Amino acid sequence: MWAIYLEAVRQHLPHAQVVFDRFHVVQHLNRAVDEVRRDAWRKLSGMAKVAFKRTRWLWLKNPWNLKPPEQRRLSVLCGQTNQPIVRGYYLKEAFQRFWDYQSEGWARPYLHHWLWWASHSRLRPFVRFAQMIRAHLDGILAWTRLRVSNGALEGMNNKVKVVSHRAYGFRTIDHYIAAIWHGCGGLPFEPVP
Repeated sequence: MWAIYLEAVRQHLPHAQVVFDRFHVVQHLNRAVDEVRRDAWRKLSGMAKVAFKRTRWLWLKNPWNLKPPEQRRLSVLCGQTNQPIVRGYYLKEAFQRFWDYQSEGWARPYLHHWLWWASHSRLRPFVRFAQMIRAHLDGILAWTRLRVSNGALEGMNNKVKVVSHRAYGFRTIDHYIAAIWHGCGGLPFEPVP
């Protein structure tokens, strides 16, 4: 979402549709939740701080990935406290519903409503996140039409990094390229005669 990348795409591929990857958008969203959680933690004291301890992943996990004890603990935390983190958690979960929309016509009003809510939440990380979403709205809404992800490319980049780290450098670029082909292309390793 950096301006430099967007400018390069617009300059070299003027007719391309930019689509922002779901993973990276959610990463920014989780960062906002975690900032609110840390701020809430700093303001707590006594028994409230004890109850709040070790809850980072409860706020960041998707609800369907929570185990029953985690679900109960999160439910208690949401019900007992009127902390900003609870508002942040509800904002996060409400934003996640955007990914279920398959039509931009339905997704756009939902996202505009969510942006209004986040902008008026008095949670600075969510206000910043909403500003970022507004600035990149077309690329985020394009996801509803195209539903593409760069997850495969990210996985390939990680494999290339592993190949590079495993070898501690290569003498020539040809050896490096051959190692990448073997590591990422599923080529068999054959002994050199």
